[in-house]
Amino acid sequence: MKTPVVSADSHIVEPPEAYSKHIDPKYRDRVPRIVDDGKGGDGYLWEGIKRPLDLGLMSAAGIPAEIMPKEGPNRRFYDMHRSGWDPKFRVEDQIKDGVDAEIIYASVGMVLCNARDPLYKDALFRSYNRWLETYCGEVPDRLFGLGQTAVLDVDSAIEDFRRIKAAGFVGVMMPGTPIQEDYDHLMYDALWECAVDLELPICFHILTSKESAASISQFRGHKLNGFMKLIRAIQDLIGLFTLGGVFERNPGLRFVGAEGDAGWLPHYMARMDHAMTRHGYGKNGPLLPRLPSEYIRENVWLTFQDDWEAFACSHRMNPERLLWANDFPHSDSTWPDSMPMLDKHAECVTQEVKDQILGLNCIDLFNLPLANT
Repeated sequence: MKTPVVSADSHIVEPPEAYSKHIDPKYRDRVPRIVDDGKGGDGYLWEGIKRPLDLGLMSAAGIPAEIMPKEGPNRRFYDMHRSGWDPKFRVEDQIKDGVDAEIIYASVGMVLCNARDPLYKDALFRSYNRWLETYCGEVPDRLFGLGQTAVLDVDSAIEDFRRIKAAGFVGVMMPGTPIQEDYDHLMYDALWECAVDLELPICFHILTSKESAASISQFRGHKLNGFMKLIRAIQDLIGLFTLGGVFERNPGLRFVGAEGDAGWLPHYMARMDHAMTRHGYGKNGPLLPRLPSEYIRENVWLTFQDDWEAFACSHRMNPERLLWANDFPHSDSTWPDSMPMLDKHAECVTQEVKDQILGLNCIDLFNLPLANT
């Protein structure tokens, strides 16, 4: 029996019914809708944004890089990868890429994490969760969803976590920026205790914080410089949880940083250790009883696609905390050529480490009940 390959970060591309079918009736006239983006393609529009959110790059997997700038954005929703919204086609696309299962994140929902009206955001996420439950339920041994929460406050978020667990989701897709205080505040410890008790990893994807979303439009020089800033949101959150003592107070908490790559982590850990040992002393002694890198090695999992440095540096991290992903069907996806790429990228590690990163770590993290493969 071969070792399962699991993409730890894949996506759906939400159809309109994801936000309309189960929405609270008082928000029915305000749901996100697909509109002509004025550039030959479709986009999502909802209240509070000035122009439609481009959909084409959310479903550009497999389009050659040299033609993606022309063909990627300029597409109609129902001409995109159908498996992005219809689960009947998903397994075929998994097989094309050599993937046995996927952890499913939202796409439009990433940007909705920054919706200005908290109650509106909460209503949209509740509707989305019910739609995603049905989507993943079509192939329950290959599609594993993450429920979304708006984190209106600690008590409501705890109730969201319980509903998410009851719905069969394997983790929680968190907004990168909370409404009240920040995640290192003691008030959130009750929520982290709930996550530990329910065995729900908390998952932070790029583009779900205000800073990460702003990188798309706020950059210096060439627009690709905005792309380079995306991983900073994951780094900031790791620093927040580590230096804020969240992992010290909640040692069983499982934190996932999604699509922020991982090859940078050895230096980041070393720099954080230096920061604390050189500058982290106060009147009560050192900031933390252990080095920051020790918490990161135990509590932080990172996903990556084509970051070969993650394999090359895996011995300087905790290889049991590295998660490969194909990011299907987004423009950064390695689909449908992931396996040849991974054969090359993983040449520097043992078969045992390769098997861990390509699937076993993800199975263990999310307690996945995979069928025999």
